[in-house]
Amino acid sequence: MPPTNNDRSLVIVANRLPVQRVRRGTTSTWQTSLGGLVAALHPLLRKHGGSWVGWPGGEGGSSRAFRHDGMDIKPVTLSASQIEGFYEGFSNGTLWPLYHDVLRTPRFRRSWWRSYVEVNQKFADAIEPLVGPGSMVWIHDYHLQLVPKMLRQRRADLRIGFFLHIPFPAPELFARMPWRTEVLKGLLASDVIGFQTRAVAQNFLRASRRLTRATGSGCTLRLDDHTIRVQPFPIAIDIEEFETLANAESAGERTRSLRAKFGPKRKLVLGVDRLDYTKGIDVRLRAIEEVLRRGEFSARDMCFVQIAVPSRENVDDYASLRREVEQAVGRINGEYAEPGQVAVHYLHRRLSREDLVAYYMAADVMMVTPLRDGMNLIAKEYAASRIDGTGVLLLSEFAGAANELRQAVLVNPFDIDGMAKAVQTALTMPPAEQRRRMRSLRNAVHSYDLYDWAARFLGALRGDQDA
Repeated sequence: MPPTNNDRSLVIVANRLPVQRVRRGTTSTWQTSLGGLVAALHPLLRKHGGSWVGWPGGEGGSSRAFRHDGMDIKPVTLSASQIEGFYEGFSNGTLWPLYHDVLRTPRFRRSWWRSYVEVNQKFADAIEPLVGPGSMVWIHDYHLQLVPKMLRQRRADLRIGFFLHIPFPAPELFARMPWRTEVLKGLLASDVIGFQTRAVAQNFLRASRRLTRATGSGCTLRLDDHTIRVQPFPIAIDIEEFETLANAESAGERTRSLRAKFGPKRKLVLGVDRLDYTKGIDVRLRAIEEVLRRGEFSARDMCFVQIAVPSRENVDDYASLRREVEQAVGRINGEYAEPGQVAVHYLHRRLSREDLVAYYMAADVMMVTPLRDGMNLIAKEYAASRIDGTGVLLLSEFAGAANELRQAVLVNPFDIDGMAKAVQTALTMPPAEQRRRMRSLRNAVHSYDLYDWAARFLGALRGDQDA
């Protein structure tokens, strides 16, 4: 069930609004976005009231507040230079690679930092008129790490929460950033700071004690007479939604159609990711290529399907990754495809939730093998969709979900030989072992859903001791 907010005013703050512009004929209208965060918090705002502050996407536009589907919406508009400096620059050229263990070299540009400060200030300015005495403000993710302090300096009465959806790096890596202290102090103005895993929360605690005057032990810090609660709140999924979709008659029809197209007697291995270098799609393809090279399985026996959702296509690193992935797909098919039987199917597009569930249900093996990930909900979505109790999940040790889904086949995505061996193990796993493992995975997913996550964080923000 959706969480309650105890009748206290709530403002949700995220980089993006929970709505998007959709053109219908000659006019455009707002439509509620898909995604876990919106699914968890939309019912809360609709039932108890409150606002959502975020960027509508694109350049310019109106910053006038409006109401949509029971939510008060406050857009924060950005100029072209702010999109370049704040979003493409500091958020995704500095923080994203730094926070993902420097899988790409982060760039530390002063102009990007100035833009990041400016846009965080725009968000704080937009929030302030919306909050009453004692309101709760829940700020999300790495784009807005300075907002807590900017708000706290104006409104000491607020209850401010911050949740980081991506990893927080080891202090030794975080310390490379020239503005490390400013970012930490921005976050430490929160009352509650949440992370995906205990290890990541520990990274933040260590960095705060090392690089600021913060003191404390356990999950509590103190800085300038202000107490901060720091702890893991692993995000979850809407289990009921996925099981409802999986049980629908249309899902069965879609699944049977997919199996017929790919070959009913072939094993289907699936990957679903944003096209991002942290997801390890290129490495995954090398592992599939190694499986085919070894000869135990051929394109007659198996096929690999990679669904790559377009992401940040105007950023050089992402455009380069797309070229590398598409070249690898062509190389593997050129070497290992059989007449009428392609070894690798590559879909560079977004799929509806219904189609995605059908792919989950059709896949004998699901490869969720990011090089680094805060959580990765694809792994949980796959388990929730496997209502027949079969299927094998291959899961990276470096995804936050590995802490909960212990009966997945855990892999080191940097080890090509180990990945190839794990794929072979998954393809030959006896049905009884599949069912035993999947039963455990589904129990883990059922034990804690999206609404439990939101309720637990908001309980902590209210000051509940057992949250």
